Amino acid sequence: QVQLVESGGGLVQVGDSLRLSCAASGRTFSAYAMGWFRQAPGSEREFVAAISRSFGITYYADSVKGRFTISRDNAKKTVYLQMNTLKPEDTAVYYCAGGSKGVIGTTDRAYDYWGQGTQVTVSS
Repeated sequence: QVQLVESGGGLVQVGDSLRLSCAASGRTFSAYAMGWFRQAPGSEREFVAAISRSFGITYYADSVKGRFTISRDNAKKTVYLQMNTLKPEDTAVYYCAGGSKGVIGTTDRAYDYWGQGTQVTVSS
């Protein structure tokens, strides 16, 4: 069982940067692939980025490629999402997710555990 708690969201201006963190409980964090998803008002939840359980293999949605970076620190049981050059369309609730299969996935089905979400608002 893994519990995930996101933090780091907030209100920023266009072009600003923000780093989200997701702290995990449980002893098997290093065995999980981790992902970030987001959901804007009136929209479905969408994939943002994911990182494998080992070797640091990453994958990004086209909309954030080159601006966002996902990373993990298994010793701290934490996954991060560094978001640069933020745009108004990045405004959403961001969710952290953990997948026990250990492989990167871009859909909800690949993940077993979810955080409660953290709001990111980019103001123009």
